[in-house]
Amino acid sequence: MGRPERTPDASLNPPVVLSSTFVGSGVPEPGTRTYARFSNPTWEPLEEAVATLEGSEVPGLVYGSGMAAVTAGLSLVPIGGKVLVPQAAYNGTVALAQQLQADGALTVRQTDPADTDAVIAALEGADLIWLESPTNPQLDVAELPRIIEAAKARGVTVVVDNTFSTPLRQRPLQLGADVVVHSATKFIAGHSDVLLGIVVVSDPELRARLLSRRTLAGSVPGPFEAWLGLRGLRTLALRLDRAEASAGELARRLAAALEADAGDGGTREGGTEDAAPVLTQVRYPGLPTDPHHERAAAQLSGFGAVIAVTFTDAARADAFVAGLSLFTPATSLGGVESLVERRRRHAGEPHVVPEGLVRLSIGIEHVEDLWADLQRGLRAASAAGATSVD
Repeated sequence: MGRPERTPDASLNPPVVLSSTFVGSGVPEPGTRTYARFSNPTWEPLEEAVATLEGSEVPGLVYGSGMAAVTAGLSLVPIGGKVLVPQAAYNGTVALAQQLQADGALTVRQTDPADTDAVIAALEGADLIWLESPTNPQLDVAELPRIIEAAKARGVTVVVDNTFSTPLRQRPLQLGADVVVHSATKFIAGHSDVLLGIVVVSDPELRARLLSRRTLAGSVPGPFEAWLGLRGLRTLALRLDRAEASAGELARRLAAALEADAGDGGTREGGTEDAAPVLTQVRYPGLPTDPHHERAAAQLSGFGAVIAVTFTDAARADAFVAGLSLFTPATSLGGVESLVERRRRHAGEPHVVPEGLVRLSIGIEHVEDLWADLQRGLRAASAAGATSVD
């Protein structure tokens, strides 16, 4: 996918075309490049490859960032229309929808994506529904088949942010979704070195509409960024398999730590005691104990590489993050390195996200090294709890 034709002496990979304009015949013709805001031959292999993975025969559209792709998706809401968004989702998406509402462009209604009946009821009168599954950062799993079917029956446009699952674990277009959005900055590019967004659709007319808006808005990537995204895509399966396997093992061990923590009233290794447990919840769709495990098992071909752990309070969560040395405290996910972040440290994070929730993006380091680091963080969180009681 996304490679030049196999001819002798041809480049194995698409070249980076660094040009702001293209030689024309003097009379612009349909399909000619003309200018680099309209198209670039370096974008196209990435657009074709991701669309193929999503099961679409229509090339995708690459954008300069994940938020540019999100903006493109929300642009499909008619002026004065109604959009449904999750009450806890990527905060950039929620913030943009709320800003558009404040500007009078649309009306926002937030729903709990895990409450299928409530979501379906809220579809009445809606123009577009925005879904994440699993959600960021709480890892709730929506019943995509039921919700999409209900939305299509009511003429509601369906957009699914598939960043967490990637097309290797979930293909929403095949369930009937109209639009799939990716922050390709994350798993697709996979090396924390590029900003990219991608939108994929199945309808050529919808693609033409989005292409026109992308061209006029100028929300395009640089060719080198697109080239990096394609290079990252080549190893997505290997990276995701490794990270997912580690995430599953670490989630099991964290869940065991939570169970032991609750059972001993907070007693920790080394004789440190606290009046209450340090951990209150471990979320990972692959855990049999996860509230949405059955949904995830039915809908996903893998459970991903993100774990959410919740501590009793922000102080313990911050102590946990500070106690880590292999995990890097940073805002992002999906890279080869493991990242950690207490999400409510951001002022714009939805308030339904607990103060003590920490998002772990698992990379490709050795799982035992990662577990040793998490144990250090847990000890630091426990010590912080003991200090606060004293």
